[in-house]
Amino acid sequence: MTYVPMTARDPDQGHRSATALELFFDLCFVVAVAQAGRQLVHALAEDHVAAGVSGYLYVFFGVWWAWMNFTWFASAYDVDDVPYRVATLVQISGVLVYSAGIPQAFNNNDWTVAVIGYVVMRLALTVQWLRAAAGESGRARRCALTYALGLVVCQAGWVALLAAPAASRRWLFLVLVVAELLVPVIAESNYRTPWHPHHIAERYGLFTIIVLGETIAASTVAVQSAIGEHEALDVLLPIAGGGLLLVFSAWWIYFAVPAHDRLRSNREAIPWGYGHFVIFASAAAIGAGIEVAVEHSVGKAHIPQTAANLAVAVPMAVYLAFVWLLHSRHFKHGTTQQLLLPVSALAVLGCAWTGAYAVLWAGLVAAATVAAGVTLAERERSGA
Repeated sequence: MTYVPMTARDPDQGHRSATALELFFDLCFVVAVAQAGRQLVHALAEDHVAAGVSGYLYVFFGVWWAWMNFTWFASAYDVDDVPYRVATLVQISGVLVYSAGIPQAFNNNDWTVAVIGYVVMRLALTVQWLRAAAGESGRARRCALTYALGLVVCQAGWVALLAAPAASRRWLFLVLVVAELLVPVIAESNYRTPWHPHHIAERYGLFTIIVLGETIAASTVAVQSAIGEHEALDVLLPIAGGGLLLVFSAWWIYFAVPAHDRLRSNREAIPWGYGHFVIFASAAAIGAGIEVAVEHSVGKAHIPQTAANLAVAVPMAVYLAFVWLLHSRHFKHGTTQQLLLPVSALAVLGCAWTGAYAVLWAGLVAAATVAAGVTLAERERSGA
């Protein structure tokens, strides 16, 4: 369609699924996720843990928040006409500019290019919200206008951040993060945008797959490079095998429960949506950790063995804990089922002190967790 008035979609529409444009949008985020992970690997391998982790969380917030803004808007107002598609493609361009600025933001605290990318994204998204406001009335119109105003105000804050002293930018960044997170809360305080529960759950699941896919790709390239240079199969194969078990298990555990069943109001959806920052960031960090383990195994990472192991174990443990917190605990029955993922997270973390085979041990623990979960669920279904 060339042009149609932008009106709200039906939140109860049957068989609502992700569009080809949404899938393309997600795919372009692989570049940004890869850039953030690559910088984290370099920082951890050089034993700059605090700076590496904080820098990673900062730049990953930008990736995640850009995706969040588009995803929830699209779930409520995707009309798929020419202006909507063009605005989305402009946002993709902004994502790619932001990705190009990640190394400078991470290593030099220079956010110039990253902020330019965000300006591009925000201009397009603001136009989208103004289109939505033009097609709405009453509380729905006020909600859309509040979103548009919030985007402009927050983006002005990011531009102003560039003029702040470099030493204060990280702290001011946190202030702006809080402001960003408050915009949806304020905008939807008297009106819930008509997002689609099943569509939102699918979109989050697809982005989880994107992030886990990037983890596999990065790990594969790291192992391939190490084999080509050192032929150290005896130390690399356990890391590769354990890494695959971790990623396979992470996928299985995330999709074990139907998340959309709980997304009925903003009271459930906003904490759930915001909590996925930790899930996405930790899932991507698993791949970075595997790369660090590979570099340590061939003598490229100048850190202790336990530190290299923790680079894998910590993000996997965090991932398990938050999948339980946001998903699984609402569908588990009985103490054994409820404790499975928290205990598994602690066990994976403990694997960091098992030496050179820590990644393999962590992978086996994760695989055992999946097997135990399947067994317990089957017993419950059969009434045993």
